[in-house]
Formats: sequence, C-alpha cells, structure tokens
Amino acid sequence: MTLNSRRVVALVPAAGRGVRLGESTPKAFVPVGGSPMLLHAVDGLIASGVVDRIVIMAPIEMIDAARELLAARAHAASSIPVDVVAGGVERTDSVRAGLAAAPEATHILVHDAARALTPPSLIARVVDALDAGHRAVVPGIPVADTIKAVDPAGDVTGTPDRSGLRAIQTPQGFDAALLREAYAVHLPATDDAGLVEAIGATVSVVPGDPLAFKITGPLDLRLANALVVDASSASDSTSAGTPSGAANAETAITTTTEAAVTG
Repeated sequence: MTLNSRRVVALVPAAGRGVRLGESTPKAFVPVGGSPMLLHAVDGLIASGVVDRIVIMAPIEMIDAARELLAARAHAASSIPVDVVAGGVERTDSVRAGLAAAPEATHILVHDAARALTPPSLIARVVDALDAGHRAVVPGIPVADTIKAVDPAGDVTGTPDRSGLRAIQTPQGFDAALLREAYAVHLPATDDAGLVEAIGATVSVVPGDPLAFKITGPLDLRLANALVVDASSASDSTSAGTPSGAANAETAITTTTEAAVTG
C-alpha cells in the first residue's frame, strides 16, 4: 500500500457520561481552558497531519451541539472532513458505529476525547508505526508506581516487575480490516487493543507522552485546565477561534507537564 492509497480515519468516542468527573455535561463537552475536550482532541488530530478524516461518535441528544461547535471552530475550513454520528451506550457500541461510518478506511485510529491534550507528534508516531507495517499500535508510558496484585480480601498476592509494564494511552492505531475482525467476535476487553489481542494479533507499543493522560476525575480536570492556561501564557499566541491545547502549544505544555510530574 502506498501513502497515496492509505486512508487514515480517526474515530473519537464522545458518548461517555463522565460520572467520575462529577459534571452534568457529557465528558467530551466539558470545557478545558475554555474549549470542550472534544475540540482539543480534534485540534490535535488535525494538527498531526496524518489523519484523512475524523468521525465523532456523540450522544444522540448532543449531535447537533457537536456539529455547531465544530462549525464555529477555525478548523471548520480545514480540508479534513469531520463528521458526527450517534454513539452507543457502551464504548464498544460507539466504536462499532464509527467503523460503520468509515467504510473507506485502510487504517483506524481510536482516540479518547478525554485525552484532550495528546500532542500531535504522538498521533503521528502511531501512524508512522502503522506505515512501517505494524497492524496494531498503541502508545504507552512506563509505570512509575509499584503495582501490587491483590485478592478479593485485599491481601497482596504478588508484585509484577514494573520494567515490563506500560500504561496504555490513545490514539490506538489499527489496520482497519484487523479491527473490524476483532469487533465481529464480540469478546470482552477494556480497550480496542485488548480485542485485537483476543483474536491472536500482535500489538506493538510506541513511546507515549505524559500529556496524553485521561481526564477522568476532578483532579485531572484541574491539571488539564492549568496546563492549557500556562501554555497559552507561555506561547502568547492563543486568540479567539484559534486551536488551543496540545495542537497550539505542545512545547509549552510539555515543559509544564514535566515540571509537574518531576516536581
């Protein structure tokens, strides 16, 4: 397959309710630095330069709102199509809906809207690995904490060697035919890579990035807001209608993140 014939479609599940975040708004529509997480995620995908189309799977009652947000954004003039379809009750239902809406894809990225500050360079790294011949690629970062396995009573049963552990992020990238095959089997898994593993395929890991953390709880949201504000101040280039977050100030945010992690 040549780069000219390759079609990379990014699927963005955005139908989650985000109960742990403590917000009444669906998680993908919660603001980070003044813009919904969803828009930050779309900005990063477009800025990566490796995505041909984006499909957002939103709650059915939020489809019109999502389309209005995208239409009002500066990247509405981008040559990359951004479509919104109805998501499902479960994340896997949403990804199935996205796959059905992207029959032309040769490669699929599945990217959490809640990983709103994922740097464009990380997205490009995943696609580069797909171009190199890997059929399933996920970004991962080394595990910093000691991990303990425990039994139902809470007693420790073992301590895995963390040198061989990685915390997996998104976007997760796949040969489209492989991901469709995995979804046809309906096996339980906690992420898309797990479905692919379950049918016997090899999943490769590329270096992740601290910025690709998932905004799950209130503390994550506070960190994300602080990073965007600091990045905007450092770059002094954010203006109304201009993409913000990772796509606009990756270097500034990375510097701030490293300080927060190591400080």
